[in-house]
Amino acid sequence: MSVPPLAILTTGMVTAVGLSTPASCAAIRCAIDNFQETRFMDSGGEWILGCEVPLEQPWRGRTKLVKMLSLALQECLDSGPRLDPASTPLILGVAEPTRPGRIDGLDDALMPEVEAELGVRFHRSSTVIAGGRVSAVQGLGRARDQLTAREVDKVIVAGVDGLLTASALAALEARDRLLTSQNSDGFIPGEAAAAAVVELARPSQDPQLLCVGLGFGTEPASVEAEDRPLRADGLVQAIRGALAEVGATLAATDFRITDVSGEQYAFKEAALALSRILRERKEEYDIWHPADCIGELGAAIGPAVLGVTHAATAKAYAPGNNVLAHFGNDDGRRAAAILTYQPVRTA
Repeated sequence: MSVPPLAILTTGMVTAVGLSTPASCAAIRCAIDNFQETRFMDSGGEWILGCEVPLEQPWRGRTKLVKMLSLALQECLDSGPRLDPASTPLILGVAEPTRPGRIDGLDDALMPEVEAELGVRFHRSSTVIAGGRVSAVQGLGRARDQLTAREVDKVIVAGVDGLLTASALAALEARDRLLTSQNSDGFIPGEAAAAAVVELARPSQDPQLLCVGLGFGTEPASVEAEDRPLRADGLVQAIRGALAEVGATLAATDFRITDVSGEQYAFKEAALALSRILRERKEEYDIWHPADCIGELGAAIGPAVLGVTHAATAKAYAPGNNVLAHFGNDDGRRAAAILTYQPVRTA
């Protein structure tokens, strides 16, 4: 199956380790984190660790999401090709409706508030995807459809999320999802915003990172399910779907980059999927997980992964130029993308 590849032109990132893509990616490359005690306490009486974005004022809730996202989008608007927001759709990923402690107003108020903060209006086809961690891949799919239909020339795929609220932390701790003094099999909550500008790939003498395949699946055995064995069916389906769009095997990729953030479930799922798909022997097949430095980011992790991959391949510190990125939601949705970096070709 032949599908048009997308070129990732530029990215913007606001994370707990940097307020721009270069700063964030440099810190992640050096394995620098910003895990600190929050103002919230766990059931054992110890402070919960979190990964907070240090902005100039102590904004909270939706206001902080607006501030973080505006910085990430402004970075995209200021770098790379000149963009006219009015002719560029913004496809924005946010937390899924069932996410514990979800901030109010994400579906209807967040986009207008971001436009007001930036002083711009994005293209009328801009939309919000309440898809959680898989929303970036869904956004790439929608962007590909719009670009293929020649409706627009460029699209911004973005995500913003934050888990550092009392309601979210209380619900996640009650479900044994957080890393606390009482639970070692959990993640450190964080917050971030990230964005990527994409267009249809075209022949170019300049190096470029391409998204060449997308795939989706559904996992029946969720992280909290006790009545179903985990077989990684959903992730296998998503990866195979992405590979089918490329017409390649998993052995053609050089490393993986994922949203896994500390829980054994996600690492087990990734290993199971690998054992079911990879048929050739590889000496090395790294798995990168930026959450080690920036925490669990929810819907922001997808664009953040694009930013990390863009920087790592462009600066040649990645294990190779062909990348498998995969993501999974608590509701069972899975998504995968195949990325490939095309360096400058010399005669």
